[in-house]
Amino acid sequence: MKYRIFIEQDEDGMFVAEVPSLSGCISQGNTRTEVLLNIKEAMEGYIESLKNHNEPIPPPISEEIIEV
Repeated sequence: MKYRIFIEQDEDGMFVAEVPSLSGCISQGNTRTEVLLNIKEAMEGYIESLKNHNEPIPPPISEEIIEV
């Protein structure tokens, strides 16, 4: 499944990633690579928790990119 994430660097230089479709699913890391690994792990845990509690899983994104 694919979900959109937002990555920002905070004032201390840490990278923070958030998944808008998975409310409250946030992680951080010292580098972009680290935050990507951390948010993937957080997303997997979040979705597993939804499954364990018989909660609906938000649909993955489907998007097209068009170059003009």
